[in-house]
Amino acid sequence: MDEYLARLTTEAINETTRIIDECSTEEMVRLMNEQDATVPGAVAAEIPQIARAVDILHHALKNGGRMFYVGAGSSGRLGVLDASECPPTFGINPMIVQGHIAGGDGALRTAVEGCEDNAEEGIALIERCGVTDKDVVIGITASGSAQFVIAGLTKAKEIGAATIGVVNNKNSRLEPVCDVCIAPVVGPEVIMGSTRLKAGTAQKLVLNMLTTCTMVKLGKTYNNLMVDLKASNKKLRDRSVRIIRSATGVDAGTAAVYLESASMSCKLAIMMIKTGLDAKEAEQVLEQFDGSLKKAISSFNKVV
Repeated sequence: MDEYLARLTTEAINETTRIIDECSTEEMVRLMNEQDATVPGAVAAEIPQIARAVDILHHALKNGGRMFYVGAGSSGRLGVLDASECPPTFGINPMIVQGHIAGGDGALRTAVEGCEDNAEEGIALIERCGVTDKDVVIGITASGSAQFVIAGLTKAKEIGAATIGVVNNKNSRLEPVCDVCIAPVVGPEVIMGSTRLKAGTAQKLVLNMLTTCTMVKLGKTYNNLMVDLKASNKKLRDRSVRIIRSATGVDAGTAAVYLESASMSCKLAIMMIKTGLDAKEAEQVLEQFDGSLKKAISSFNKVV
């Protein structure tokens, strides 16, 4: 028996749910809900580490770097999910935030057992991705023992990339290779060892914070409006119009006209309305302020 695994909190038996198989359906659901309610507190305890990680990510992306999620199983799937949502939400190039899972894309749908133990493939992934010292690699593993993840972060660290760990146990094997280790300890799972449950929920909350806060710092929002979204379907086009209206106070028809004249760029349309500039002029001012709509508008108003 592996003594490391045996001592993990995520591998312990949850005494509260020990006889879950004797519960009524409602009792069972309530038990799970009560256990899930403990997760935000575990994440809150890690806020200082999460904030450090966001600052590292912001510095890297602002200076031409990229961020890579590396994980296995449920942890890997959560990384791929978070990365895949960034382009439509924040209008970034898909290569800026990447998610990679042990076993490749096929493992997103079908569990590929044993891949998390493949250290060589973790190293090869970092090499294939062309990770440099400008980048940040984030390893996600509930147990902190996945060799695919540990080896990947070790290789990234050798290259000079910043390394961040998201794990659900303290003093894990992952921690020594991390510049910042985020470790929300959620306690034993409802079903022993099923880390797709509370551990996975905690990981999802952390990843949400990492990308969202980084993108806010990069000027990808205006107040709390996602002004860099890609209006790629009817729902998002409608949302863009509502965002423009909220930011400027114009009516729906005017917002739609400006959205069209701004080539479906919500941010550019707002800049045009707020400043009276045409599309080309507004775009030039935005570029001067690295795409930060609030800074661009503030600067223009001061000049005027």
